[in-house]
Amino acid sequence: MGMVDMTLFTVSAILFLDTLAGSASMGAAALTFWLAFSVLFFLPFGLITSEMGTAYPEQGGIYAWVRDALGKRWGTRVTWLYWINLPIWSASIFVMFTSILSQLFWPDLELGGQLVLAILFNWAIIGLTCMPLKYGKWIPNAGALVKMVAFGALIIAGVLHALDPAKPLANDFSVQAFIPEWGSGVQYIAIVIWGMVGFELMSAASDEMENPVRDIPRATLFSGLIIIFGNVLGIFAVLAVIPAEDINMVEGLVDTFLALFGDSGMGRTLAIAMSVCFMFSLLSNAVTWSLGANRTIAKSAQDGEMPAFLGYEHPKYGTPVGAGIVVGVLVTLLLGFYGLVATSNEELFWLLFAAQGVIFMTPYMGAIVAFMHARINDPDRERPFRIPGGKPVAWLVTVLCFSCICMSVLLFMYVPGEGFDWPVVIGGVTALALGEITLRYSEIKRSRRD
Repeated sequence: MGMVDMTLFTVSAILFLDTLAGSASMGAAALTFWLAFSVLFFLPFGLITSEMGTAYPEQGGIYAWVRDALGKRWGTRVTWLYWINLPIWSASIFVMFTSILSQLFWPDLELGGQLVLAILFNWAIIGLTCMPLKYGKWIPNAGALVKMVAFGALIIAGVLHALDPAKPLANDFSVQAFIPEWGSGVQYIAIVIWGMVGFELMSAASDEMENPVRDIPRATLFSGLIIIFGNVLGIFAVLAVIPAEDINMVEGLVDTFLALFGDSGMGRTLAIAMSVCFMFSLLSNAVTWSLGANRTIAKSAQDGEMPAFLGYEHPKYGTPVGAGIVVGVLVTLLLGFYGLVATSNEELFWLLFAAQGVIFMTPYMGAIVAFMHARINDPDRERPFRIPGGKPVAWLVTVLCFSCICMSVLLFMYVPGEGFDWPVVIGGVTALALGEITLRYSEIKRSRRD
């Protein structure tokens, strides 16, 4: 992959249309939170991953960083959580995809039928991620371009709507509205921080980059700017036409497209076209994260820290087939189980999304600790990109990033004013327990083999 590939890959991995509705649920305060955390977390985290990715450009990315800093066992724990969130998140993505498909083209399709389609799309994505990266990379690349088209149309239409005196804004944009209030809506801060991680994903395939030392910092900078402006302007566009209290997390973005474009036949056609772009971006997100996360767990398995079948690679292409098949099976089981207990697609989406959020964000604590550990214990290592300011700035970015990650994990589990969301808490604890069981199983197998 070259620098352009890496930039598009990262934009596809981080710039999510599907989280705009959730973030916009906070009203104008969502814009305040996005700008504030861009400074408090997004920029520091981009600096950390740029330094680690260029100083330690090894296949495996986050797993390799934590393994080298804290040992194989901690590296494996981080990798397990980084990977096991993938089937839960993928399940939520497929729920959203089929819900929008039904909303646009098949309004009578019930939740059961949507879940059947979700399972079929799941296995199609598994097939794509088992292709060589030189082919598979075009899905994220195309997804990034399509996503930018949809973002661009959303932003332009939202701004034009705001400038039209005949079309009042759906939300209050006074100075007071931008001041955050502590309440149940603050839980969506977790979505804001969640939407800022992923820079490290390209380092999981560093052996397949043309020049990681040169291109990682550049790709981080360019993709970061696109992501910040895309999210801020995209949230504004949603709030311009949909009252915050009426935003549906699953169907909210399509509702926005229809409100912005749908007054005429041509407008409705354009709204549907942009919604289809949104749907394609969901699939490209699933491919992007599968490409990175499955390679990470495969590397851990090949080191003997995870069951061997997770490290099985295609004999010709070298792609992580074993991990991909396991993800496909888990997604199928999750969709089947939750399909029996969920009462609506929105409830199903949030339960899956919040559970994976807890699991997904936790490994970043290990990555941030690994950064500071490397600075202290490997100070003479050549660092083609080094965060300026010496140890004081290194400590500052470490504390900022670690604190924001902890806040995100807490807010996925705890709703201010309501208490803990116990299904989400139980899901996180279960994932940790399964990881320890898997780790112990692998240790026993390895000791018998030795």
